[in-house]
Amino acid sequence: MTIEIDQEADIRRLYYAEHWPVGTVAAQLGIHADAVKRVLGLLEPRTPGPPRPRLIDPFRPFVEQTLERYPGLRSTRLHDMLLDRGFKGSARTVRTFVAQVRPRPAREAFLRVEPLIGEQAQVDWAHVGEVDVPGGRRKLWIFVMLLSWSRALWGEFVFDLTVFSLLRSLARAAHYFGGSCRQWLFDNPKIVVLGRVGDAVRFHPLLLDFAGKMYVQPRVCAVRKANQKGRVERAIRWLRERFLAAREIASIEQGNHDFSEFIHGIALDRPHPTIPNRTVRDCFEEERGVLLAPPPVLPATDLVKPAHVDKTAFVRFDTNSYSVPPAYVLETLTLTADDRRVRVLNAAGAVLADHARSWGRRQTIELPEHREAIVAQKRGARESKGRDRLCAAAPEITRLFERWLEMGCNVGSMTSRTLVLLDLYGPELFAAAVRDVLSRGTWDIGAISQLCEQRRISASRPVPVAIELGAHVPERDVIPHALESYDALRRR
Repeated sequence: MTIEIDQEADIRRLYYAEHWPVGTVAAQLGIHADAVKRVLGLLEPRTPGPPRPRLIDPFRPFVEQTLERYPGLRSTRLHDMLLDRGFKGSARTVRTFVAQVRPRPAREAFLRVEPLIGEQAQVDWAHVGEVDVPGGRRKLWIFVMLLSWSRALWGEFVFDLTVFSLLRSLARAAHYFGGSCRQWLFDNPKIVVLGRVGDAVRFHPLLLDFAGKMYVQPRVCAVRKANQKGRVERAIRWLRERFLAAREIASIEQGNHDFSEFIHGIALDRPHPTIPNRTVRDCFEEERGVLLAPPPVLPATDLVKPAHVDKTAFVRFDTNSYSVPPAYVLETLTLTADDRRVRVLNAAGAVLADHARSWGRRQTIELPEHREAIVAQKRGARESKGRDRLCAAAPEITRLFERWLEMGCNVGSMTSRTLVLLDLYGPELFAAAVRDVLSRGTWDIGAISQLCEQRRISASRPVPVAIELGAHVPERDVIPHALESYDALRRR
């Protein structure tokens, strides 16, 4: 029977102050006499009987010895092992017993360490969701570097977690801070640590080379000891609550723009967590003066790899295809890439192709001059590649092709008519018109033509003139001849 706290107070008062007998108290309050005795502590303790034998008792030594050797062993695995030794009980019985005898881990006391000014910067990443890109979706991560003393931070959104992405972010962080701390503290990701045995760490050679050129010592936390870089962990948690919460990241460019403004404003103006009456901005201005000056030229951070040119004059990189001059078909060139540009170089180091990097999936990126070179070499290449030209100018047009197929249209005819608009108005106006048509849910080529014309008028561009030549003209070679022949005819 449950006794309310006010009844307990009445029981003690009536028994000890008024000296009422137990039975009188019970009758007055309408409760059982044993409940009164229990509140007063007058119940005689029951003598426990002998413990009942359990199915698991004969196996107790084996379970305890096994758990002493493997403290984290699951009870289901122990149940399987006991069944092989003649145990007849259930997994629940083993689970209950294991919860009673499993060795408890020793409690660990943590040492609070305060870094010196300019001594250490902590580095970490956090997954923040996914972003739509042409052809699919990509995971989005945020890189954060935090100066341990001043709590100033810098970060950026990234699509990949390769060592080259790490080096780029480290270089940009050093540029933002105006220098580097003497240590970079990491966790144990594979792009930082290639192997580890106890305290012996084998760092990634590219990271070691970069750190050496920046005069910085890389360090890592102990395994499963993320608390050792708790400052950057708390900074990421704060960013999730203050910056990322209720924010839509539509593109990596928009995300980095918003994050940069947040860093320069709110992040620097927040109060310092341990130094009273000072902001992070004040402490950062003091710490900036003791940072290691970066080298005059920051080390290169580009990915460099060989690239084979296929028979269509494209090299493949990160699921996308980038065009090169057709003269280098089936050759092996050098590709260099960062998060903004993709370049293709020949053996002498000359740049053959320079593309804006596409973060889409299975996209074709082609320069007009490369297409024109192929057209000049092969007859009919322009017509056979019409769809590729349209997709290169406006990747969204693939949805129009699907719609034309559903409607039973002649896709070849629709492609030819759409190519005329691309040639007349150029890729910029054409791509914008295609996006407008798709947003309106239509598929008519006439609508594309009308929207192209409206955008041309808004941009004050000249009226496009279509010059139609006979089919024989592109197939004829014009052979120049000496002009003296005209003089000979005139003399006659």
